[in-house]
Amino acid sequence: MSTVHQPDPKDRPARLTVGVVGAGRVGPALAASLQLAGHRPVAVSGVSDASRRRAAQMLPDVPIVPPAEVLGCADLVLLTVPDDALPGLVEGLAETGAVRPGQLLVHTSGRYGSKVLDPALRAGALPLALHPAMTFTGTPVDVQRLAGCSFGVTAPDQLRLAAEALVIEMGGEPEWIAEENRPLYHAALALGANHLVTLVAQSMELLRTAGVEAPDRMLGPLLGAALDNALRSGDAALTGPVARGDAGTVAAHVAELRKHAPQAVAGYLAMARATADRALAHGLLKPELAEDLLGVLANGTDGTTGTEGDAR
Repeated sequence: MSTVHQPDPKDRPARLTVGVVGAGRVGPALAASLQLAGHRPVAVSGVSDASRRRAAQMLPDVPIVPPAEVLGCADLVLLTVPDDALPGLVEGLAETGAVRPGQLLVHTSGRYGSKVLDPALRAGALPLALHPAMTFTGTPVDVQRLAGCSFGVTAPDQLRLAAEALVIEMGGEPEWIAEENRPLYHAALALGANHLVTLVAQSMELLRTAGVEAPDRMLGPLLGAALDNALRSGDAALTGPVARGDAGTVAAHVAELRKHAPQAVAGYLAMARATADRALAHGLLKPELAEDLLGVLANGTDGTTGTEGDAR
Protein backbone atom coordinates (compact mmCIF):
# COMPACT_ATOMS: atom_id res chain seq x y z
CA MET A 1 0.00 0.00 0.00
CA SER A 2 1.34 3.42 -0.94
CA THR A 3 2.29 5.75 1.92
CA VAL A 4 2.53 8.81 -0.30
CA HIS A 5 0.37 11.60 1.11
CA GLN A 6 -2.49 12.56 -1.20
CA PRO A 7 -3.33 16.23 -0.75
CA ASP A 8 -6.90 17.23 -0.12
CA PRO A 9 -8.46 18.74 -3.28
CA LYS A 10 -9.14 21.94 -1.31
CA ASP A 11 -5.38 22.33 -0.76
CA ARG A 12 -4.55 22.28 -4.46
CA PRO A 13 -4.71 25.47 -6.49
CA ALA A 14 -7.66 25.44 -8.83
CA ARG A 15 -6.65 25.48 -12.47
CA LEU A 16 -9.96 26.58 -13.98
CA THR A 17 -13.01 28.37 -12.70
CA VAL A 18 -16.12 26.40 -13.68
CA GLY A 19 -19.63 27.61 -14.42
CA VAL A 20 -22.82 25.67 -15.12
CA VAL A 21 -25.67 26.89 -17.33
CA GLY A 22 -28.62 24.60 -16.66
CA ALA A 23 -28.72 22.93 -13.25
CA GLY A 24 -30.44 19.76 -14.38
CA ARG A 25 -29.23 16.33 -13.37
CA VAL A 26 -26.00 16.42 -15.39
CA GLY A 27 -24.37 19.83 -14.93
CA PRO A 28 -23.97 19.92 -11.15
CA ALA A 29 -22.59 16.36 -11.14
CA LEU A 30 -19.93 17.18 -13.74
CA ALA A 31 -19.00 20.39 -11.94
CA ALA A 32 -18.69 18.52 -8.64
CA SER A 33 -16.47 15.96 -10.36
CA LEU A 34 -14.27 18.71 -11.79
CA GLN A 35 -14.05 20.19 -8.32
CA LEU A 36 -12.61 16.92 -7.05
CA ALA A 37 -9.98 17.21 -9.80
CA GLY A 38 -8.88 20.61 -8.51
CA HIS A 39 -11.03 23.02 -10.51
CA ARG A 40 -13.27 25.58 -8.79
CA PRO A 41 -17.01 25.95 -9.48
CA VAL A 42 -17.89 29.63 -9.21
CA ALA A 43 -21.41 30.07 -10.60
CA VAL A 44 -24.47 28.13 -11.69
CA SER A 45 -27.74 29.09 -13.33
CA GLY A 46 -31.04 27.38 -12.68
CA VAL A 47 -34.64 28.40 -13.23
CA SER A 48 -36.88 25.88 -11.51
CA ASP A 49 -37.06 25.28 -7.77
CA ALA A 50 -35.87 21.71 -8.36
CA SER A 51 -32.77 22.86 -10.24
CA ARG A 52 -31.95 25.38 -7.54
CA ARG A 53 -32.26 22.75 -4.83
CA ARG A 54 -30.10 20.40 -6.86
CA ALA A 55 -27.42 23.05 -7.31
CA ALA A 56 -27.45 23.84 -3.59
CA GLN A 57 -27.02 20.15 -2.74
CA MET A 58 -24.34 19.31 -5.28
CA LEU A 59 -22.49 22.65 -5.32
CA PRO A 60 -22.95 24.22 -1.88
CA ASP A 61 -21.91 27.86 -1.52
CA VAL A 62 -21.78 28.33 -5.30
CA PRO A 63 -23.96 31.33 -6.21
CA ILE A 64 -26.96 30.94 -8.51
CA VAL A 65 -26.91 33.69 -11.13
CA PRO A 66 -28.25 34.36 -14.66
CA PRO A 67 -26.51 32.57 -17.55
CA ALA A 68 -24.66 35.67 -18.78
CA GLU A 69 -23.12 36.12 -15.34
CA VAL A 70 -21.99 32.49 -15.33
CA LEU A 71 -20.05 33.12 -18.52
CA GLY A 72 -18.69 36.34 -17.11
CA CYS A 73 -16.81 34.66 -14.27
CA ALA A 74 -15.90 31.16 -15.51
CA ASP A 75 -12.99 29.89 -17.60
CA LEU A 76 -14.87 26.65 -18.34
CA VAL A 77 -18.64 26.75 -18.87
CA LEU A 78 -20.81 23.63 -18.94
CA LEU A 79 -23.93 24.07 -21.07
CA THR A 80 -26.15 21.33 -19.68
CA VAL A 81 -29.57 22.13 -21.10
CA PRO A 82 -31.96 19.91 -23.10
CA ASP A 83 -30.87 19.13 -26.65
CA ASP A 84 -33.61 21.17 -28.30
CA ALA A 85 -32.75 24.24 -26.22
CA LEU A 86 -29.02 24.16 -26.94
CA PRO A 87 -28.80 25.90 -30.36
CA GLY A 88 -30.93 28.83 -29.24
CA LEU A 89 -28.99 29.20 -26.01
CA VAL A 90 -25.65 29.28 -27.82
CA GLU A 91 -26.88 31.82 -30.36
CA GLY A 92 -28.33 34.02 -27.64
CA LEU A 93 -25.16 34.00 -25.55
CA ALA A 94 -23.03 34.82 -28.59
CA GLU A 95 -25.34 37.62 -29.80
CA THR A 96 -25.41 39.32 -26.41
CA GLY A 97 -21.63 39.32 -26.09
CA ALA A 98 -21.61 36.98 -23.10
CA VAL A 99 -19.01 34.68 -24.66
CA ARG A 100 -15.40 35.60 -23.94
CA PRO A 101 -12.40 34.82 -26.18
CA GLY A 102 -10.41 31.84 -24.94
CA GLN A 103 -13.29 30.54 -22.85
CA LEU A 104 -13.86 26.77 -22.87
CA LEU A 105 -17.49 26.16 -23.76
CA VAL A 106 -18.60 22.57 -23.18
CA HIS A 107 -22.00 21.11 -23.98
CA THR A 108 -23.17 17.66 -22.89
CA SER A 109 -25.74 16.88 -25.60
CA GLY A 110 -25.47 13.46 -27.17
CA ARG A 111 -27.17 14.59 -30.36
CA TYR A 112 -24.85 17.44 -31.26
CA GLY A 113 -21.15 17.63 -31.95
CA SER A 114 -19.08 20.77 -31.59
CA LYS A 115 -20.52 22.61 -34.62
CA VAL A 116 -23.62 23.62 -32.65
CA LEU A 117 -21.19 25.87 -30.78
CA ASP A 118 -20.07 27.67 -33.97
CA PRO A 119 -21.70 31.01 -32.93
CA ALA A 120 -19.57 30.92 -29.77
CA LEU A 121 -16.52 29.82 -31.76
CA ARG A 122 -16.86 32.94 -33.91
CA ALA A 123 -16.87 34.93 -30.67
CA GLY A 124 -13.56 33.35 -29.70
CA ALA A 125 -14.70 30.48 -27.49
CA LEU A 126 -13.13 27.02 -27.51
CA PRO A 127 -15.92 24.51 -28.32
CA LEU A 128 -16.10 21.01 -26.84
CA ALA A 129 -18.83 18.35 -26.93
CA LEU A 130 -18.51 15.95 -23.98
CA HIS A 131 -21.46 13.60 -23.58
CA PRO A 132 -21.41 11.19 -20.63
CA ALA A 133 -22.98 7.86 -21.63
CA MET A 134 -24.70 7.54 -18.28
CA THR A 135 -28.12 8.06 -16.73
CA PHE A 136 -28.19 10.63 -13.93
CA THR A 137 -30.26 10.83 -10.75
CA GLY A 138 -29.46 14.42 -9.78
CA THR A 139 -27.87 13.26 -6.52
CA PRO A 140 -24.25 12.94 -5.29
CA VAL A 141 -24.18 9.27 -6.33
CA ASP A 142 -23.79 10.49 -9.92
CA VAL A 143 -20.26 11.73 -9.19
CA GLN A 144 -19.23 8.21 -8.17
CA ARG A 145 -20.86 6.70 -11.27
CA LEU A 146 -18.69 8.83 -13.53
CA ALA A 147 -15.72 6.63 -12.65
CA GLY A 148 -15.16 4.53 -15.75
CA CYS A 149 -18.06 6.13 -17.63
CA SER A 150 -17.53 6.53 -21.37
CA PHE A 151 -17.89 10.04 -22.80
CA GLY A 152 -18.68 10.73 -26.44
CA VAL A 153 -16.10 13.39 -27.33
CA THR A 154 -16.24 15.71 -30.35
CA ALA A 155 -14.07 18.80 -30.76
CA PRO A 156 -11.83 20.55 -33.28
CA ASP A 157 -8.60 18.63 -33.77
CA GLN A 158 -6.53 21.23 -31.94
CA LEU A 159 -8.74 20.84 -28.84
CA ARG A 160 -8.95 17.07 -28.86
CA LEU A 161 -6.31 16.56 -26.18
CA ALA A 162 -7.90 19.20 -23.95
CA ALA A 163 -11.31 17.54 -24.30
CA GLU A 164 -9.96 14.10 -23.52
CA ALA A 165 -8.00 15.45 -20.53
CA LEU A 166 -11.16 16.93 -19.00
CA VAL A 167 -12.97 13.62 -19.38
CA ILE A 168 -10.11 11.76 -17.71
CA GLU A 169 -10.08 14.27 -14.86
CA MET A 170 -13.74 13.48 -14.25
CA GLY A 171 -12.87 9.79 -14.04
CA GLY A 172 -14.33 9.01 -17.45
CA GLU A 173 -13.10 7.25 -20.57
CA PRO A 174 -13.00 9.42 -23.73
CA GLU A 175 -14.43 7.90 -26.91
CA TRP A 176 -13.95 10.00 -30.04
CA ILE A 177 -17.15 10.46 -32.10
CA ALA A 178 -16.97 12.15 -35.51
CA GLU A 179 -19.23 15.16 -35.95
CA GLU A 180 -21.34 13.49 -38.63
CA ASN A 181 -21.86 10.40 -36.46
CA ARG A 182 -23.27 12.14 -33.40
CA PRO A 183 -26.98 11.56 -34.22
CA LEU A 184 -26.36 7.85 -34.90
CA TYR A 185 -24.27 7.55 -31.72
CA HIS A 186 -27.06 9.15 -29.68
CA ALA A 187 -29.74 7.00 -31.31
CA ALA A 188 -27.77 3.89 -30.36
CA LEU A 189 -27.58 4.94 -26.74
CA ALA A 190 -31.27 5.83 -26.61
CA LEU A 191 -32.20 2.49 -28.15
CA GLY A 192 -30.17 0.60 -25.59
CA ALA A 193 -30.73 2.59 -22.40
CA ASN A 194 -33.96 4.59 -22.67
CA HIS A 195 -35.95 1.78 -24.24
CA LEU A 196 -34.54 -0.66 -21.71
CA VAL A 197 -36.25 1.27 -18.92
CA THR A 198 -39.57 1.01 -20.76
CA LEU A 199 -39.15 -2.72 -21.32
CA VAL A 200 -38.24 -3.39 -17.70
CA ALA A 201 -41.11 -1.27 -16.37
CA GLN A 202 -43.58 -3.11 -18.62
CA SER A 203 -42.19 -6.46 -17.55
CA MET A 204 -42.58 -5.58 -13.86
CA GLU A 205 -46.17 -4.46 -14.42
CA LEU A 206 -47.02 -7.74 -16.15
CA LEU A 207 -45.39 -9.79 -13.41
CA ARG A 208 -47.44 -7.96 -10.79
CA THR A 209 -50.57 -8.71 -12.82
CA ALA A 210 -49.50 -12.37 -12.85
CA GLY A 211 -49.30 -12.34 -9.06
CA VAL A 212 -45.56 -11.93 -8.51
CA GLU A 213 -45.06 -9.97 -5.28
CA ALA A 214 -41.45 -8.88 -5.89
CA PRO A 215 -40.94 -8.50 -9.65
CA ASP A 216 -37.77 -6.49 -9.14
CA ARG A 217 -36.22 -9.35 -7.17
CA MET A 218 -37.26 -11.84 -9.82
CA LEU A 219 -35.99 -9.78 -12.74
CA GLY A 220 -32.73 -8.59 -11.19
CA PRO A 221 -30.64 -11.76 -11.65
CA LEU A 222 -32.28 -12.58 -14.99
CA LEU A 223 -31.73 -9.15 -16.53
CA GLY A 224 -28.24 -8.90 -15.07
CA ALA A 225 -27.27 -12.19 -16.70
CA ALA A 226 -28.94 -11.26 -19.99
CA LEU A 227 -27.12 -7.92 -20.11
CA ASP A 228 -23.78 -9.50 -19.28
CA ASN A 229 -24.28 -12.20 -21.90
CA ALA A 230 -25.33 -9.67 -24.54
CA LEU A 231 -22.31 -7.45 -23.89
CA ARG A 232 -19.98 -10.43 -24.03
CA SER A 233 -21.50 -12.39 -26.91
CA GLY A 234 -23.84 -10.13 -28.89
CA ASP A 235 -26.44 -12.02 -30.92
CA ALA A 236 -25.06 -15.36 -29.78
CA ALA A 237 -26.67 -14.61 -26.41
CA LEU A 238 -30.18 -14.64 -27.90
CA THR A 239 -32.48 -17.14 -26.24
CA GLY A 240 -36.18 -17.60 -25.52
CA PRO A 241 -39.17 -18.69 -27.61
CA VAL A 242 -38.54 -16.35 -30.54
CA ALA A 243 -34.93 -17.43 -31.01
CA ARG A 244 -36.01 -21.07 -30.67
CA GLY A 245 -38.87 -20.69 -33.13
CA ASP A 246 -41.58 -21.66 -30.62
CA ALA A 247 -44.46 -20.15 -32.59
CA GLY A 248 -47.14 -21.60 -30.33
CA THR A 249 -45.62 -20.03 -27.23
CA VAL A 250 -45.31 -16.66 -28.94
CA ALA A 251 -48.95 -16.91 -30.06
CA ALA A 252 -49.96 -17.59 -26.45
CA HIS A 253 -47.94 -14.58 -25.30
CA VAL A 254 -49.69 -12.27 -27.75
CA ALA A 255 -53.12 -13.59 -26.75
CA GLU A 256 -52.43 -13.02 -23.06
CA LEU A 257 -51.03 -9.54 -23.68
CA ARG A 258 -54.14 -8.62 -25.67
CA LYS A 259 -56.25 -9.73 -22.72
CA HIS A 260 -54.29 -8.16 -19.84
CA ALA A 261 -52.05 -5.44 -21.32
CA PRO A 262 -53.10 -4.46 -24.86
CA GLN A 263 -50.84 -1.42 -24.70
CA ALA A 264 -47.83 -3.78 -24.61
CA VAL A 265 -48.73 -5.78 -27.73
CA ALA A 266 -47.21 -3.46 -30.31
CA GLY A 267 -43.89 -3.32 -28.48
CA TYR A 268 -43.80 -7.09 -27.97
CA LEU A 269 -44.47 -7.74 -31.67
CA ALA A 270 -41.88 -5.19 -32.82
CA MET A 271 -39.15 -6.57 -30.56
CA ALA A 272 -40.08 -10.16 -31.44
CA ARG A 273 -39.76 -9.42 -35.17
CA ALA A 274 -36.39 -7.74 -34.63
CA THR A 275 -35.25 -10.69 -32.51
CA ALA A 276 -36.43 -13.19 -35.12
CA ASP A 277 -34.57 -11.35 -37.88
CA ARG A 278 -31.34 -11.33 -35.90
CA ALA A 279 -31.70 -14.95 -34.77
CA LEU A 280 -32.35 -16.06 -38.34
CA ALA A 281 -29.42 -14.07 -39.74
CA HIS A 282 -27.05 -15.57 -37.17
CA GLY A 283 -28.21 -19.15 -37.64
CA LEU A 284 -29.90 -19.45 -34.25
CA LEU A 285 -33.45 -19.68 -35.63
CA LYS A 286 -33.99 -22.60 -37.99
CA PRO A 287 -35.50 -21.51 -41.33
CA GLU A 288 -38.14 -24.25 -41.20
CA LEU A 289 -39.41 -22.81 -37.89
CA ALA A 290 -39.14 -19.17 -38.92
CA GLU A 291 -42.09 -19.28 -41.33
CA ASP A 292 -44.65 -20.26 -38.68
CA LEU A 293 -43.16 -17.82 -36.20
CA LEU A 294 -43.22 -14.88 -38.60
CA GLY A 295 -46.79 -15.80 -39.52
CA VAL A 296 -47.82 -15.53 -35.88
CA LEU A 297 -46.10 -12.16 -35.57
CA ALA A 298 -47.78 -10.90 -38.76
CA ASN A 299 -51.21 -12.09 -37.63
CA GLY A 300 -50.67 -10.49 -34.25
CA THR A 301 -51.06 -7.04 -35.76
CA ASP A 302 -54.71 -7.69 -36.66
CA GLY A 303 -55.61 -9.38 -33.40
CA THR A 304 -55.56 -12.98 -34.67
CA THR A 305 -52.86 -15.04 -33.01
CA GLY A 306 -54.01 -18.55 -33.78
CA THR A 307 -53.65 -21.43 -31.34
CA GLU A 308 -50.75 -23.61 -30.38
CA GLY A 309 -52.12 -26.27 -32.72
CA ASP A 310 -52.39 -24.22 -35.88
CA ALA A 311 -49.31 -22.11 -35.11
CA ARG A 312 -47.19 -25.14 -35.72
